[in-house]
Amino acid sequence: MKRSLMVLLFFITTAWADYPDQDKVLRTADMWVQISSNSNVVLSEDGSSLQLADGTTSGYFILLPDTLPSPFDRGLPSWNGEALNENGGFKVSMRFKYGATWSPWLTAGYWKNYIWPSYGTISYAAGEIDYDYVVLDDFHTIWQWRVEFKRQLAADPSPSIEKLSFYVSDQRTTDNMDLSAIVNDDPPEIYIPTNFVCQYNVDPVIGGSICSPTSTVMAIRSYDIEVDPYDFAVDNYDDYWNIFGMWPRAVQNAAGYHLDGAVTRYRTWSQAYDTLAAGGRVVMSVGPPLYSGHLMMLAGFDSQGDPLVHDPARQNGEGYKYNKSSLSQSWFTKGGVSYTFFPDETLVALDESEKTFRPAQLALHQNFPNPFNPSTRLRFSLPSASFIQLGIYDLAGKQVAALISDYLPPGNHQLVWNAENQASGVYLIRLESNSETQIKRMTLLK
Repeated sequence: MKRSLMVLLFFITTAWADYPDQDKVLRTADMWVQISSNSNVVLSEDGSSLQLADGTTSGYFILLPDTLPSPFDRGLPSWNGEALNENGGFKVSMRFKYGATWSPWLTAGYWKNYIWPSYGTISYAAGEIDYDYVVLDDFHTIWQWRVEFKRQLAADPSPSIEKLSFYVSDQRTTDNMDLSAIVNDDPPEIYIPTNFVCQYNVDPVIGGSICSPTSTVMAIRSYDIEVDPYDFAVDNYDDYWNIFGMWPRAVQNAAGYHLDGAVTRYRTWSQAYDTLAAGGRVVMSVGPPLYSGHLMMLAGFDSQGDPLVHDPARQNGEGYKYNKSSLSQSWFTKGGVSYTFFPDETLVALDESEKTFRPAQLALHQNFPNPFNPSTRLRFSLPSASFIQLGIYDLAGKQVAALISDYLPPGNHQLVWNAENQASGVYLIRLESNSETQIKRMTLLK
């Protein structure tokens, strides 16, 4: 009788125990050997990524079903890849097995511009992808990945992907957290300096919406890599959902600056300390009582074990110290969601003198905003010092504005065009160097 009671108590305790956080990371070699269906996708010549085959403009791959030991009902997908051409990119989808059947393919996100005829499905009978967050109505253990590639011309550089990450959890872990224990967790002293960015100083129009990209910029800058906050924020913009704060896009965007990242969770301050002590960076997604929704970089801990943050929403936000109880509640009751970054192998190999980011090729970026009225920001990148001409033309080919005709240094450049005296319509931005010409369309709506 006693043994039967102990078995029953063990069963009840196990049945009601929270399932542990888990993660599965697939890199290029893992993905390549787990492909179950493939159309026009190959390994890159150096074996570092998957990309479109030569001469093709679209393709996809589907991986074999993946699993983890414990069930989960929440998930954080993210990825690292590249899309060098404005008219090329990739889209990531997932599906989940519930019962004996599979869900439809659910779109988890894309990179970089929205070039797809349809975004795809985001919900089904047993769950959804809520913007960037997998929310399931019951527990699952099996899922699949699908990645689609697209480029306008076969001669364009191919988009590529080199990492898929899925961090899963049990919602009860968040619901049942012990706030008192978290507040009493006092890690050792550590501090990560950075070149601080206040988001409101970046741009008067978008400054209030760019906590995610500016916090990520501070993480990048903490590795002595210079990055322009405005350019990074515009690249982070999701032109399907019309927001700057999609979690996987910030991780993906940072991959272009030599950071190996993923969307993850932390359940204690000591877990976050371990990442900082190992050379990583943590960008925290926080909520009430401090903010309705916000991101900030974890700067470290003081000698008392209290957390310090680089908060882009404050003019004095560098190394800022909030009340520990309030900050703990803001982060951990939201599940401790974060961007976790480590330097990738290419960054580790760089000399200190090489850590300033330099564009790899001439690029005329899409103006922002677009459509616009009456002003829009124009951006372009030069890999080397060049004589360039930048002008605005109507569709008949008549030049309506000559903006630049000068010799410029390498790097990222930007300026604002005010079209107050122009009529509504479509205009062409033309960037011309000694060896190349690039053109973008933009729309003025008055």
